[in-house]
Amino acid sequence: MHQTMQNIAAVLQQHQLGFQSVFKCTLMQADIQDWPAANTVYIQYFNAPLPARSAFAASGLALGAKVEVECMAQL
Repeated sequence: MHQTMQNIAAVLQQHQLGFQSVFKCTLMQADIQDWPAANTVYIQYFNAPLPARSAFAASGLALGAKVEVECMAQL
């Protein structure tokens, strides 16, 4: 999860944005039982108010990943 969030930070930075510009995220997890651990990491990257968020379990994530995170940010 940390690597995923660091990858998102790098993309945001390329556009001169930070996590404060994110308004919606979708978390896709290979195992929904990992939600508490993923959430613990996720909230470290945002200040209140947190962006809107949805999460669900999905099988067959790309490259055997345990988690994928899609974020939308505003310029």
